[in-house]
Amino acid sequence: MIDSKRFTRVAAFAVAVLAAATLWFAAAPAPTRAQGVSGSDPAIARVKAALAPIVKGSRYQVEEVRPTPIPGMYEARLGNDMLLYVDAQGRYMFFQGDLVEIKSQRNLTQERVEELLTIDFKTLPLDLAIKQVSGNGKRVVAVFEDPNCGYCKRLRADLVKLDDVTIYTFPMAFLAADSESKARKALCAADKARAWNDLLLNNHVPGNAGTCDTPLAQVRDLAHKLGITGTPVLFFANGKRLQGYAPPERFNRMLAENSKG
Repeated sequence: MIDSKRFTRVAAFAVAVLAAATLWFAAAPAPTRAQGVSGSDPAIARVKAALAPIVKGSRYQVEEVRPTPIPGMYEARLGNDMLLYVDAQGRYMFFQGDLVEIKSQRNLTQERVEELLTIDFKTLPLDLAIKQVSGNGKRVVAVFEDPNCGYCKRLRADLVKLDDVTIYTFPMAFLAADSESKARKALCAADKARAWNDLLLNNHVPGNAGTCDTPLAQVRDLAHKLGITGTPVLFFANGKRLQGYAPPERFNRMLAENSKG
């Protein structure tokens, strides 16, 4: 969904993206007045009507709509500093580089990316992970974390407060020179789950030598296979992926939605 506040906030970035698109097609023949610049083209009215709910409540209004060198694609000027590109039927637009269905405000690009990043949760080698169960454990997540990752620490602080959840933690070691030694010592502790929580939440490194066998190499290979290049990355039970940190309110909504049977 696109609300008016977010619309305004990303305006500057959208200008840059759409300006690049304009330059890309700059060499093409310019549209003529017969194509609708004069306002006789009925598509212009459709585009204006489609955008009206989008700009409502923001500082923007649709100042001008004109055809582009691309057949069926129209440029909508909002104020003097923002351009949007909309199809002739007023159904779709490019917003911040993404394809958006205007009426529903569905970000089709984001939905497709999420689909491509979704995995089959059952294929995860959970034996490589640290398992932690709270309550009945019926809600299940798998998370990839580095002990030196600041956002991992914030996510861990939120995760340990959850009820009725099973957390499978795949320890990674790639952010700093001592990430591996910290992870190894947590994995070599008698209580791995407690040691990992203590490491991320309290920066307490276990006092053992860290010389036991660990799955760090296998987890690294798994992360590479899954296209994980940063932490934290979390998978919900339905295979949907969360990259980075989400504040508790948003995360709890996502957990509820993606834990449905």
